[in-house]
Amino acid sequence: MRWIVWIVAAIAVIALVVVVVGYSLPTAHTVTRTARLALPPEALYAVLSDVDRYPSWRPSVKSLVRAPDRDGRPAWVEDTGGMKIPMYFERMDRPSLLVARIADPSLPFGGTWTYRIAPAAGGSELTITEDGEVYNPIFRFMSRFVFGHYATMDEFIRHLQARA
Repeated sequence: MRWIVWIVAAIAVIALVVVVVGYSLPTAHTVTRTARLALPPEALYAVLSDVDRYPSWRPSVKSLVRAPDRDGRPAWVEDTGGMKIPMYFERMDRPSLLVARIADPSLPFGGTWTYRIAPAAGGSELTITEDGEVYNPIFRFMSRFVFGHYATMDEFIRHLQARA
């Protein structure tokens, strides 16, 4: 019986540490990744802006439903197998710039991904910058120390390179 008390106490201490550390972390973060892709800028821009085809090359997107366009730019809801994330393109400058924004402030995170495309030998250089915000302190702790801010971006780039 005594060991149960110790286990419960240890779990409570760990939870408290997670919450305290989570509150001490900044809400906002910026991370960037750059990758070379064997597609010319126009073709890469076409792949990135064609949200209807995301489920065909992004395994984490279980389904995608188009929402009404915002100011003539695509809007959609990605189902990532447990979370539905409303998105839209805030800015589209063919063939060098896309800015995608999470459109639901009630999610535990938000922010933008900025895609900068530049010509490079053999194709394009893509730089993705995530200007993210993590509102929930527990999710902030997990994002920083368990998943890492780069995890989603790295997975996206791997699948994009396979698509290219």
